[in-house]
Amino acid sequence: MRKIFLLLFVFMVSMALFAADITVTALKGPTAMGMVKLMKDAESGPVNGNSYTFAIEGAIDAVNPKIIRGTTDIAAVPANVSAVLYNNTDGGIKVLGINTLGVLYIAEKGDSIHSVDDLRGKTIYSSGNGATPEYALRFVLESAGLEIGKDVFIEWRSEHAECVAALSANEGAVAMLPEPFLTSALISDPDIRVALDLNDLWMDAMGSELITGVVVASSDFASSNEDALRAFLDSYRESVEYVNSNVEEGAKLVGEYGIIAEKVALDAIDGCNITLITGEEMKEALSNYLEVLYSMNPKSVGLSLPDDSYYFI
Repeated sequence: MRKIFLLLFVFMVSMALFAADITVTALKGPTAMGMVKLMKDAESGPVNGNSYTFAIEGAIDAVNPKIIRGTTDIAAVPANVSAVLYNNTDGGIKVLGINTLGVLYIAEKGDSIHSVDDLRGKTIYSSGNGATPEYALRFVLESAGLEIGKDVFIEWRSEHAECVAALSANEGAVAMLPEPFLTSALISDPDIRVALDLNDLWMDAMGSELITGVVVASSDFASSNEDALRAFLDSYRESVEYVNSNVEEGAKLVGEYGIIAEKVALDAIDGCNITLITGEEMKEALSNYLEVLYSMNPKSVGLSLPDDSYYFI
């Protein structure tokens, strides 16, 4: 009996050393959608030894200061932003995993676009000038031999909602939209159709995945909480798998946490390409993606490609 108590005591001490109180911040949209099952489980107490506090923000400008100042331990951010943060903080963050693959689609009000070449002579409404949407669109168009400003034109808008409005108002209009804004547009206007999947086009041109979002941690937190971070990644992976496999239940949780409306989430989850890719697979995919962005505009990744210490392996 004494031996059993001793074993239990050792187990409880090891769990106490392993456990951590972790703050997590994510953006409304796909980068937060994969977390909802973990968010729900965490309401009942520690998950895999960790306690969590979650915050959902509406804009990246609200997320970046938190990770820089250390007021959040973990954050879900756009992939290229993570490289910029790494460079601007002298290695102050580590990327833990890829949590969102491509979410960009070309939509039209009509039925005239069935290949990239069909965009010739068209004007594309898009948001995301100077960010991943611009670089992805530019790369796909140029890979197909279309010169922007000559063969195809891009009209940049400040918000995705403005692109949806322009698409709905003009017959024959074309827009590049990310999920879940694409699903919202399809629900609001049945004459809008998905013409092209930019993610497939990127894969055809590059032979690798288009990456949208990653999850990062502050380097200080990572250096002293490695076991807790690995437990987080295990729990996060289970959450992602749950949302992708149980779409109705996942959509309810997405709506419950105010990320997007349940009705939209129900149709959008599949196109959001929620995932969790870690380790060497993450490093290979993300480094290849950042190299493409760097070749197009070094500023997109913070003027230099991150070194190996950027990756949490």
